[in-house]
Amino acid sequence: MPDDRLIVALDVPNIVQGLDLAARIGDACGFYKIGLGMLTGGGFALANELKQEQGKRIFLDLKLFDIGATIEAAVRGITQHDLDFLTVHGDPQVVRAAAEGRAGRGLKILAVTVLTSLDRADLDANLIRPGDLAEITLERAARALEAGADGVIASPQEAAAIRALPQAAGRLIVTPGVRPADSAPGDQKRTATPAQAIRDGADHIVVGRPVWQAADPRAAAAAIIRDLA
Repeated sequence: MPDDRLIVALDVPNIVQGLDLAARIGDACGFYKIGLGMLTGGGFALANELKQEQGKRIFLDLKLFDIGATIEAAVRGITQHDLDFLTVHGDPQVVRAAAEGRAGRGLKILAVTVLTSLDRADLDANLIRPGDLAEITLERAARALEAGADGVIASPQEAAAIRALPQAAGRLIVTPGVRPADSAPGDQKRTATPAQAIRDGADHIVVGRPVWQAADPRAAAAAIIRDLA
C-alpha cells in the first residue's frame, strides 16, 4: 500500500493529462489533490475515475467561500461524489455551513488558514489586520476548528504550533508548500521538506511540481515517501 501521508497535486490542465500523470505515478501514490484549475478541464470526472475505478483517495481543493446557504448546498452536492477531503476558507461561518452540508457523510472539511503563497506584505495589501503572520494563522486555525472543521490547511512552518492547540487534538493538519530539499520553491514563500513537515505535526503533505515536473514522476513520488520513512 502507498503511504497516504503523501498527496500528489494533479496541477495539470485537463482530465487526459491527469489520468496520464496518475498512470505514470502508478502505485507510488494513493492520494491525489484536484484543484480549482482542473475543474473546467474535467476535474470531477477525474476525481470519480481515480476514486471509483482506481481506488485512490481524493482531496478536492476548491477553497470555497460564499454565503452560508450556498456553501451548504455546494458541499451537500459534493458529498454525492464520495470524495475524501474538501477545502473551504477558514472563516467560522463558512466552516459551519460546510459542516452542515456534509452532515452524515465521510467527507472531511479542511479549513484554509493563510495561503502558503502569502507573506505579511500580501496581508497588508489585502487589508488584513496588523500582526505576526504566524499568530494570525494560529488564531484562524483555532477558530476554524472550533467551528467544526475536521482539520486545517497550513504552511509547514505553522504546523507545530497548530498541532499544539487544544482544538487540534484528533484533527488533521495538511501542509502544502512542501518541497524536497533539492527542489525550487516556485511561488511558495513558506516551505519545508517533507520529513520536516511531518515531524512538525502534519498528517499529510501536498507536493505538486516536484513530482509532475520530474522526468520520472513515479520515482519522484517514491523518493518523497522514502524521505518520510
